[in-house]
Amino acid sequence: MQRSEYGGGIGVFNYTGDLARNFDFRNVKPAATLFYRANISKVVSFRTSMTGGKLGASDSRPFDPFAARRGQSFNIFVLELSGVYEYHFLDWRDDTRRLRFTPYLFAGLAMFGITGNKSKPAEYSNVQFCIPFGGGFKYVLNPNYYLSLEYGIRKTFFDYLDNVSDGDFSYKNYQYGNPHDYDHYYFVALTLTRTLYDIPCPRSPY
Repeated sequence: MQRSEYGGGIGVFNYTGDLARNFDFRNVKPAATLFYRANISKVVSFRTSMTGGKLGASDSRPFDPFAARRGQSFNIFVLELSGVYEYHFLDWRDDTRRLRFTPYLFAGLAMFGITGNKSKPAEYSNVQFCIPFGGGFKYVLNPNYYLSLEYGIRKTFFDYLDNVSDGDFSYKNYQYGNPHDYDHYYFVALTLTRTLYDIPCPRSPY
């Protein structure tokens, strides 16, 4: 039986916040992940992951006059530890069927840390929590390995990924953003998984 799995993959991070209001392919940065997965049933799994990579954006492509005057940018490293449940829609683990793929959804809880920002210790901690969720597609290569293509959103409760949030509106230095709109980041990855099998021990018939 396929009780547990491990693997890793490469992909990209992206970001939305005060410097980029929409997913912009020009802001993609390299990222990678390692994970361990425990299969609870044929359709439900629990995965623990460590994911890290670069995250950045710039006002060099401003979307409004305030962004043009602000001229802000950031380039940080994000390290994330997460635990998520996966739900698979198809019975892809059944060896008697020819089905070799399944779409899936996942959701859970994660903690991430950032380095590289000009810290404001009085305002925030560089370690924060977020909610990872998303979906993907798995394809079986052989009984021991399979590939996954995954897209995940990290919903944060934090407005300083880009080091821009509220500001002193009494003077116009334009070094502020929207404090009521949290920053979020995204992970798109291609992963390879190695499956470990439990070999049942023979029992004595007597």
